Amino acid sequence: QVQLVESGGGLVQAGGSLRLSCAASGSIFMLNPMGWYRQAPGKQRELVATINISSSTNYADSVKGRFTISRDNAKNTVYLQMNSLKPEDTAVYYCAYIVAAGRYVWGQGTQVTVSS
Repeated sequence: QVQLVESGGGLVQAGGSLRLSCAASGSIFMLNPMGWYRQAPGKQRELVATINISSSTNYADSVKGRFTISRDNAKNTVYLQMNSLKPEDTAVYYCAYIVAAGRYVWGQGTQVTVSS
């Protein structure tokens, strides 16, 4: 079974940067799209960014131009580079392996807190 291990979350001041990493076990998962999602207290989990096998990417409007999703297939790792962070970016960030539309394998989640 695919397993995802996340790292890189933490506390940062507004305007700063963080880089999240998601290391995956299993080779088949790299044929499927991967994504980053986030969830703040009292809110629905929302899409941040996705990347597919051809490296085509998609971003939420709220992070476009500030966040970059990328992958290193040799390391079975997906990254989320977050720049110009804002307090409203504060949330638990989840890595996801997209099995099919509406079906996901989730990482454990990592807390990102942006202070003003």
